Amino acid sequence: MDITGRKLFVRALQEEGVDTIFGYPGGMVTDVMDELYKQEDIRLVLPRHEQALIHEAEGYAKSTGKVGVCLVTSGPGATNTITGLADAHYDNIPLVCFTGQVPLSLIGNDAFQEVDIVGMTRSITKYGVTVRNRKDLGKIIKMAFHIARTGKPGPVLIDLPKDIQLQAGDANYPQNVSIRGYKPNEGVHVGQLKKAYKLLKAAQKPLILAGGGVLLGQAQQELKKLAETMRIPVVTTVMGKGALPSGHPLYIGNSGMHGRYAANIAVSECDVLFSIGTRFNDRITGDLNEFAPKAKIVHIDIDTAAISRNVVVDVPIVADARLALEKLNEWAEPKHTKRWQEEIRAWDKENPLEMRRDKGMTPQMVMEGINGAFDEGIITTDVGQHQMWATQYLELDEKKKFITSGGLGTMGFGFPAAIGAKIANPDKPVVCVTGDGGFQMNMQEMATAIAEGAPVIVCLLNNQYLGMVRQMQQLFYGKRYEATCLRRRTTCPSNCKGPNKACPPYLPDFMQFAKAYGAHGIRVTKEEEIAGAFAQAKGYTDAPTVIEFMISSDELVLPMVQGGNPMSKMILK
Repeated sequence: MDITGRKLFVRALQEEGVDTIFGYPGGMVTDVMDELYKQEDIRLVLPRHEQALIHEAEGYAKSTGKVGVCLVTSGPGATNTITGLADAHYDNIPLVCFTGQVPLSLIGNDAFQEVDIVGMTRSITKYGVTVRNRKDLGKIIKMAFHIARTGKPGPVLIDLPKDIQLQAGDANYPQNVSIRGYKPNEGVHVGQLKKAYKLLKAAQKPLILAGGGVLLGQAQQELKKLAETMRIPVVTTVMGKGALPSGHPLYIGNSGMHGRYAANIAVSECDVLFSIGTRFNDRITGDLNEFAPKAKIVHIDIDTAAISRNVVVDVPIVADARLALEKLNEWAEPKHTKRWQEEIRAWDKENPLEMRRDKGMTPQMVMEGINGAFDEGIITTDVGQHQMWATQYLELDEKKKFITSGGLGTMGFGFPAAIGAKIANPDKPVVCVTGDGGFQMNMQEMATAIAEGAPVIVCLLNNQYLGMVRQMQQLFYGKRYEATCLRRRTTCPSNCKGPNKACPPYLPDFMQFAKAYGAHGIRVTKEEEIAGAFAQAKGYTDAPTVIEFMISSDELVLPMVQGGNPMSKMILK
């Protein structure tokens, strides 16, 4: 029996085990929306903006390991997803995004709300296609889910013309799909792996650099076992935060632009750098000519294109992180690294990671408050100074999942990602660490959180500035704070050097904002109020809570490496 394309669409989602779809209606998806209305297996979440919609799907996917599913209309509905698709692309998040499209006969005629979304997103999706024949619909959807979740995960875009949704055709949805030219690597090159192990075994100062691929591959336990067996210290990228529990004696901290002093020096001084699941982007390497200058470098990554793209390595290995580590653990033997570990601890003692405690509340105190209040849960961040403070001071282990925007660095990510994570994990506490700038990019999603019964806790660090850019202006641009003050009015002096008594009041009032949406608001101005604020917020299970932490505009993220400099050349004070 033949069925319409829209019926097959819903059947396909059911067959793929989709339980939640993040969708926003419009003329070119009204038919599939109508079909979704007729079933009860799939929850339809209605965000308030398509960019937020796709970030919510990212939060859902990252917190569950499932494929996040989006549905938007054509034209602006589709183009509003581009930032989220790019974010998912750079951070390897499995998404299938369905966009409505004008009927096939109108494509190319500049029809109302017609755009070539497949062409626009070709460089930021694993696969993108406009369905041009009803008979291909089932196969294409099956391909989309397969491609999104296998190999190096990522976003896939399927463009659905309106007439394809209405046409009758085959009711069958394929159980399997074979895609010519798409063969994700599922094995391990044992010969290359033996070379890597030989280097590790002979090394006097070995170091493991763990990236986000360890978490994507669910290889945390295997990494821990290798590090403990061979007694090798571990540093992480921002996206690799949590690959090894923060309190583990072999964990040094994050490396990179805002990495821990001891971690960056360890990378500079090690003789073998065993990197796994990282792209070696500029935030990690700094000056490429000075990156790990004394080390033989091993690079394990599931993506062939990532190997030796930025850093020329000595032992390239294309493999899934968990499979590679499992094999290495079969051979692993204890090493004598006591002297090397002592050297690293001495560097950490020389320049410890800490903020002042003598003049009021600091971001470190806020992060310590989160550590004390939550033994388990999911923590998301937006992008900016608060993101770096979170990666520096949050304590993560197997019970705490960390979700952030790393590769693209997308402001506006944190709050919707938290909502998506809470929808997927209603029984776990979900905390969003954000700033006053980033929060305002998608704060309308408070309506979504209320509507969906997602009582996330928003930790809003309010320094009244776009802090990360202000920090660069303070350090490198003579304190010329152009376009970073969020209190600025046209009546303010053009050459303002920072907060003073003449400054206008800050807008919005986040406490009134929370009240307007039916959420809870708590303002914290002193260190001694932090613990009580979190205790109060945890008691609010009916709606989200915004905890606004008033911090100084002058707080800096340190250490810091200026762009283009070696990672050993850090600004410490």
